[in-house]
This record gives sequence, structure tokens and C-alpha cells, in this order.
Amino acid sequence: MSVSDQSSALPRCPWAGDDALYRHYHDAEWGRPVLSDTRLFEKICLEGFQSGLSWITILRKRERFRAVFHGFDIARIAAMDEADIARLLTDPGIIRHRGKIAATINNAARALEIQRDFGSLAAYFWGFETRPEHRPDDLSWAALRLLAQTDASRALSKDLRQRGFKFVGPTTCYAFMQAMGLVNDHTEDCFCRDAVEAERAALTRPTPLRQRPPL
Repeated sequence: MSVSDQSSALPRCPWAGDDALYRHYHDAEWGRPVLSDTRLFEKICLEGFQSGLSWITILRKRERFRAVFHGFDIARIAAMDEADIARLLTDPGIIRHRGKIAATINNAARALEIQRDFGSLAAYFWGFETRPEHRPDDLSWAALRLLAQTDASRALSKDLRQRGFKFVGPTTCYAFMQAMGLVNDHTEDCFCRDAVEAERAALTRPTPLRQRPPL
């Protein structure tokens, strides 16, 4: 059996399917804890673009999104204007949705405010990490596929919207939390689950400059 065949035979979360790009994303990225403000901002924006679509659609366009949004440099995106929106609406390499493009620019400005108030986006977002006692006991695919939002994702969504963010509903926020490692939702039989759990256990959570009220 080749290395490729062995990789294909590994037990994964069912959503990874058979697409090679999707499998690589599942194996190397999804659920791995992230502290990079750039990656956190990219993901919350792309989850907004995903609304109403599938993640594989966004994943296939991700490199173009990165190109047109300056590698998701938050300050550079915050400086974009109506001319940039008009230009991006003609770019077939991304999702040409005026509201979502405008929301990304708006959210960049709001993200700069969070960085100022909390020290980093990482310090802010990791303050919404779900406590272990609030996680479900059943980590099977049948149970996890029905878990579209949680108390923590609803709290994050509410707080982001109060800060002026757009396209950050509780389901979008939960998908973001799953992907960025704020929870480990790899199924109990997935070969990535233990590795992700070990990375989360070894992670030093950032300390915010100011404290949020407890969830």
C-alpha cells in the first residue's frame, strides 16, 4: 500500500470526504489551536463569506481571497474603500457579494479596536473558549453534526455584533471556533482527535489586557 493509500485509509471525520484539498485541510488545519491574529481574522471573514455556501467552495478560492485582501493584513483591509469594493465585485476568483466584502472591511476596523482593547485578537477570541464541563459527552458524528451552535458561540456572536461586526451569527461563530481549535470537534474515532487534544493541552492561552465578564 502506498503512502497516499495509507493516508486515504485513515479514519477521519466524515465531512472530510474524498477531496484531497478538503482532506488536507481536515488533517493539517481544522481544529488545531491558532494564536495568530492574521489567521484568526482570515477565518472569521471567510466563515462570513461561507454563509449560505459550502466550506469547500471557500477553500478552493482561499488563495485568491488572500491575494485580494492583502494576506488578511488587518490594517490594510481597514483602509480599503468603495473603489476597492467595486473592483472586488468584478473578481471571479472570490465570492462577489457586496455585503460580505463590505463586512470584511468593516470587521477589519473593528478588529483593530479589539487589538487595542485586549492586546490581540487571540486574547479576545480565546476568552470564549468553551469550558470542558460544557462540552458534550457524545463525540460521535451523529451527535456532532447536529451541534450547529453553543452557548459560547452565541456569546461570541452577541459580543462581536455589539462591537459592530457583520456576518458573525452564532452558527458562523461556532464553525470558526471549531476550525481555530477553541473546541476539539474531531469525532472520537478520527485519527486527528488525540493530536489536536495534545496541542490544545500544551497551548499557553494569551492573557488579555482587559477581562471580559465570564460567560
